[in-house]
Amino acid sequence: MDVVDQLQQIGPVLGAVFAGVRPEQLDAPTPCDRFVVRDVLQHMVDGATAFTAAYGGEPSSASRDAHDPLDAIGPALGALVAAISAPGALDRTIDAPWGAVDGDSFARYIVLDGLVHGWDLATATGQPYDPPDAVVAEADAFAHGLVDQLRNGEAFAPAVAPPEDAT
Repeated sequence: MDVVDQLQQIGPVLGAVFAGVRPEQLDAPTPCDRFVVRDVLQHMVDGATAFTAAYGGEPSSASRDAHDPLDAIGPALGALVAAISAPGALDRTIDAPWGAVDGDSFARYIVLDGLVHGWDLATATGQPYDPPDAVVAEADAFAHGLVDQLRNGEAFAPAVAPPEDAT
């Protein structure tokens, strides 16, 4: 499946989760170690802002304004999807946190990151979370080819086996 299609399919799912976060939940703990809801949202805003610039061939800049990440998340992710969808963007070399990578591969990482943090936010705020199976399958296959080499106990902890009945 094309990575832009994946982004377009998870957009409404993530949008529903963001819309379901209440301001009083911003300081709630998440499954993402050492991050509360506000931190996960701000991480997503900062990443989207930096990688929008990277896909546009510009120097990275992050917002670092955690006062209202709920207002910032939608526009930041919308700008990122637009930047990734621009002609030639997937052919660029992107300066990823782990080094230079082609734009298509990094967009797949963004899908994975969005899926994971969408689950973090949904879990922390008691919301349902049901991303498209095809997108999850694509992200899972991509993750097995990338994340194992990035496991350092910090950003990526050791792998765990999901329960047999996990969705």
